[in-house]
Amino acid sequence: MNDDRYSRQEIFKPIGSQGQQLLSEAHVLIIGAGALGSGNAEILARSGVGTITIVDRDVVEWSNLQRQSLYSEEDVNEQLPKAIAAANRLKEINSGIRVNPLVLDCTALDLQNILENNKVDLIIDATDHFSIRYIINDISFRYGIPWIYGACSGSFGAVYNMIPGQTPCLHCLLKRLPVSSASCDREGIIAPTVQMVVSMQSAEALKFLSGNQSSMSNRYIVFDLWSNMFQSIQVNNELRSSACPTCGNQPTYPYLKHDAQIKTEVLCGRTSVWLRYPRQAPLHLEEIARHAREKGTTVKMNSYLIQIEEPNNRLVIFQDGRALVHGTSDPVTAKKLYQHYIS
Repeated sequence: MNDDRYSRQEIFKPIGSQGQQLLSEAHVLIIGAGALGSGNAEILARSGVGTITIVDRDVVEWSNLQRQSLYSEEDVNEQLPKAIAAANRLKEINSGIRVNPLVLDCTALDLQNILENNKVDLIIDATDHFSIRYIINDISFRYGIPWIYGACSGSFGAVYNMIPGQTPCLHCLLKRLPVSSASCDREGIIAPTVQMVVSMQSAEALKFLSGNQSSMSNRYIVFDLWSNMFQSIQVNNELRSSACPTCGNQPTYPYLKHDAQIKTEVLCGRTSVWLRYPRQAPLHLEEIARHAREKGTTVKMNSYLIQIEEPNNRLVIFQDGRALVHGTSDPVTAKKLYQHYIS
């Protein structure tokens, strides 16, 4: 290994040779290998983080290339899973680190298996759906592993560090701060927004992993690059609720329980999949219908449900979050279609 590889990083006094050694011994779990996941993975790989595990269920598509830095047209043509394509590229960037690609749907059970069989130091949120973030939140606080929340859509981005025992969790944060649930599929995305969020997340990761935890931000940061808005909101531990099911005095970790998992059932004799999503509040069917119509789909609805008709699929979504997806027998495809319309 070239001794000069990390020299510029070691010259940076807060890291130095001791911090670089800590980085080489660290293990980061990145959940999602899209825009945020691929960006964070590349920076951490170039920085010498010793082990990077990447979890993702999707394949590389043409629309990804505009902002997802690790992928190429060849990856699209070969229909490579993102986790595999990312690992291939990261090994070319830095052959001295370990990269573990996992092509998974990322359920609570999957994450528990990963953490119980590996020593993970930090979790980076690179997802695009709150159902997974709630699982990450419970996993983090149950196992005492910090996680870095990141979100972006359009020109808007947000970042926040969640450290068990020191900060409020996602449940507490959502009750007090304006956390966006927009998605790239709905609002679009520009690459600089991704790069800004990635820079903030990876900087916080380097602080934590190199032994500079005291330098980590205790603020919820939001910005809009198009309207030139940047806001940094102080988050005190007083926001933490003693009754919170995740970070309170008697945590129950509700999103790790079997009855809180996303359940799927392929209907016998039919090309259809039932989805049962745990929800804390009813869906806003009018808002879903508006977004679906903006995508050019045919929408029918009443007070109880909404029907969205695509060329090859039809989704029937109920107010309590249940859905019936016609036109597929694949639960992963059904969930992807569902999440295309609902954040």
